[in-house]
Amino acid sequence: MKKILTMMLALGCVLTAMACSNGNDNVATEPESETTNVTNQTESKMMTITLNNGVVMPQFGLGVYSIPAGEVTYNSVLTALKCGYRHIDTAHAYQNERSVGQAVKDSGISRDSIWITSKLWPNEYGEGKTLKAIDRMLGRLGLEYIDLVYFHQSIGDYVGGWKEMEQALESGKVRAIGISNFDVNDSIWNSLVETSRIKPQIVQIECHPYAQRRHWQEMAAKHDIKIECWFPLGGRDSKGEILRDPVINDIAKAHGMTPAQVIIRWHLQEGFSVIPGSSNPAHIRENIQTLEFTLTDDDMQRIRALDKEKRYFNMSYEQQKQWFSQWNPTD
Repeated sequence: MKKILTMMLALGCVLTAMACSNGNDNVATEPESETTNVTNQTESKMMTITLNNGVVMPQFGLGVYSIPAGEVTYNSVLTALKCGYRHIDTAHAYQNERSVGQAVKDSGISRDSIWITSKLWPNEYGEGKTLKAIDRMLGRLGLEYIDLVYFHQSIGDYVGGWKEMEQALESGKVRAIGISNFDVNDSIWNSLVETSRIKPQIVQIECHPYAQRRHWQEMAAKHDIKIECWFPLGGRDSKGEILRDPVINDIAKAHGMTPAQVIIRWHLQEGFSVIPGSSNPAHIRENIQTLEFTLTDDDMQRIRALDKEKRYFNMSYEQQKQWFSQWNPTD
């Protein structure tokens, strides 16, 4: 379990500045100005991808899955933004959208500089449902528009709901629309992608060096659908297996980086969007430092050779339908 931070917000903001300073962590001289300098430098290195509707998205971001709502999410997002992150990924199911929205508001960074992603749950899919659900999402986040909205799971009336996702896109409430966890099989994928008037801009799936999802890379490429990766480091169920891989560690040693930084950098150079999650300020800072080095072609090939389609989330589709339909997030 992640440690729950119990500090007052004022103290959290001080730690935020310290976490992103350039110098020794024990030196706190003028942390705010140092943070601004580091943030500007990091922003200039931020990588982007262009979606199939022409919208440009920051390629790297912070995921807040499993981070508790309230002060923990608030401080995590504020820390990330101070460190130069410009992409935050949340979901209705995470129950922390309000904390994300408050941190964005309090960051002092202009709204159009921050990419906000959220996701609708299956009970919010359907004609007459989805547009209203997006309006409620806007209210929880305290925003006038959302950069990207996903359908979170591939159950429920996603075909009917997608029609209203298209309307939300065309009205400007949403800048991009996507699908998450629709990599169950070709039939599920095609039932939305091949029948939709507006194709998804992006798909979010489990993807990492041990499961590079080459079939789904090919399926997505047919419509220039970008891939965003969750569990980029393998997630809790991996028990750190990928981080201990000898090839990853050998490459990390050669670059003077950590295994996590090498894995994240591999995702970026493959053209994937990647959203590692953390509430630890040191890890948040470490992850964004992946923008400061480049893997060689040989490094990339060695990591590609690790692919064995080993996933760590292995719930069957029947189990997903049963489990995900039994619980609905509150507003």
